[in-house]
Amino acid sequence: MILHCVFCDVRPDANRAECHAVLSDLAQFSHTLDGVLGFDHGPNADYEGKSPQVTDGFVIRFRDREALAHYADHPTHKALGARLCDLCEGGADGIMVVDLVTND
Repeated sequence: MILHCVFCDVRPDANRAECHAVLSDLAQFSHTLDGVLGFDHGPNADYEGKSPQVTDGFVIRFRDREALAHYADHPTHKALGARLCDLCEGGADGIMVVDLVTND
């Protein structure tokens, strides 16, 4: 399984409702794809004080690398990703992606 973890630095002047809408749209879209096992998103509470630059994020659980590749190449993902980039500090530079490969 792959945990596709995305961490966003949303601009302070960005529309919070638009940010929530993009993340909700990504969740709805991802659930239409074969190989997506789950999608969770929300604001960063930063309880340990280690990630103050991260305002929001999401995690998608993929069955395998092929499912992740299908998601990444999909035109809907690209359009939603562009909307998310527009909300972040520095555009795409305001987004960090980590893909964790698990034994599950």
